[in-house]
Amino acid sequence: MKVPHNAHVAIVDGERFILMQNTGKPFEPELKTLEEPDLTNSNYSAGVRHQDDIGQRLGRTQLEELAHGAAVAECLNAKAIAGEIENILIVADPKSLGEMRNHYHSELEKRIVGEIDKTVTGESSDRIAKIIAES
Repeated sequence: MKVPHNAHVAIVDGERFILMQNTGKPFEPELKTLEEPDLTNSNYSAGVRHQDDIGQRLGRTQLEELAHGAAVAECLNAKAIAGEIENILIVADPKSLGEMRNHYHSELEKRIVGEIDKTVTGESSDRIAKIIAES
């Protein structure tokens, strides 16, 4: 996948959020970590969609993970609106990515250069760069 030079890369799962930047070439990304924000989960709007009896009994609701996805989207929205992000690639596990999409602001949507639905938060930055290049 092509990732512009200096583009931001958001690495997300249900518990972690790492913001990186591509310091390499578009087809040969090299990632450096910018920050790992400590977010407060406050948007539990996904709970409306996940209140079924069976899901609650089987423990499939995972509201904290979904609220984390919403918090990440809100953080990225603020950065996009403030002009801190020009281009961004989002790499997230499928459940978090789905929830994040529900909260994207139009300013953030304009800046998204791609999305990869894969869990990579436990990988090294070199391995993540390789995954991105191969996508």
